[in-house]
Amino acid sequence: MSDPISALLLGILEGLTEFLPVSSTGHLLIAERWLGARSDFFNIVIQAGAILSVALVFRQRLWSLATGLGDPGNRDYVLKLATAFLVTALVGLPVRLAGWQLPETVTPVAWALVFGGVWMLLAEGFAARLPDRDSVTWKVAVGVGLAQVVAGVFPGTSRSAAAIFLAMLLGLSRRAAAAEFVFLVGIPTMFAASGYALFELARHGQLAHEAWSDVGIAFAAAVVTGFVVVKWLLGYIKHHRFTGFAVYRLALGAALLLFLPAGH
Repeated sequence: MSDPISALLLGILEGLTEFLPVSSTGHLLIAERWLGARSDFFNIVIQAGAILSVALVFRQRLWSLATGLGDPGNRDYVLKLATAFLVTALVGLPVRLAGWQLPETVTPVAWALVFGGVWMLLAEGFAARLPDRDSVTWKVAVGVGLAQVVAGVFPGTSRSAAAIFLAMLLGLSRRAAAAEFVFLVGIPTMFAASGYALFELARHGQLAHEAWSDVGIAFAAAVVTGFVVVKWLLGYIKHHRFTGFAVYRLALGAALLLFLPAGH
């Protein structure tokens, strides 16, 4: 398969899976067996494309928050977004520098998919018995920040799954409200992570031999696909539970353990 086509497919896959609670890492791990492994820079850029798509989906919400800080409700929401981001940064950066992260190989990713699927089923079942609430508390803000760190340590966990379901368990029981808060926190969190990773790659001189046309194709594909997927997901979860995604995770994790050799 030609490099531009494989880049297009990887960009589409990143856009499809980055914000669904199914783990983009697990899917890219499978795809790279047939489409070829890409550089860290390539993977960072397509992730940034998916993040940009979420910023575009929430552009009106972001604008209203930015221009409405005089409103106590908006100001409180922004402060809680900032708190979740700062918790992720202050805890996550030392964890990253210490190298506390499982390898992105089949076995740990597959087990994270399986345990994550079970976690989703249990968490949503418990959250369904809670009062229907859409207000973000400080406990939710701190919990979402910590959940993002955990997802970074355990590839395959899915940042969105870990954070959304912990938010629901901590009292933000309405699915749409939990997803919106997690997605909005994810914008600065993931742009900061991508920026840091790019800085590290540039510092070590690893950007000189990139196929920039492939990077551009994959980035554009991730933006477009991510935009469509996030718009769809926000509508879907208003009336449906996450059960289907949990079952899918269990099936994918089991398939990885059974059919792909460990260490790949």
